[in-house]
Amino acid sequence: MTSARPRTDAATSARMSRQRRSGTAPELALRKELHRRGLRYFVDRAPLPGQRRRADVVFPRLRVAVYVDGCFWHRCPQHATDPKNNAEWWAAKLAGNVARDRATDAALIAADWQVIRIWEHEDPVTAADRVQAAVRR
Repeated sequence: MTSARPRTDAATSARMSRQRRSGTAPELALRKELHRRGLRYFVDRAPLPGQRRRADVVFPRLRVAVYVDGCFWHRCPQHATDPKNNAEWWAAKLAGNVARDRATDAALIAADWQVIRIWEHEDPVTAADRVQAAVRR
């Protein structure tokens, strides 16, 4: 996997510790729009039993899992950036995140789930259209 985490300065460490894992602004905007449309769902839930990887929005009976991915952490093709400090460590870390995303997608698809990946920069209304289309099919 990745080597030991490199030492970081106090300011960077403090900034990184404030990063939310769930309940981010893009996630909340999507959830608000889905709820406004009358859709009901579970939040921050593992779609598959025994799986530690949690989806941001889950429709279990319909087998739809929605992930709202951050552009930095999940390597958005439009907005991904490469940190200059500890570049080698970060490259391995972020590549691991992407590999884990693809493995999660494959496991869910194999279990007959539909996976929807939404980038944090996407318009919540457009993203909700994609989710609604999957849920109402």
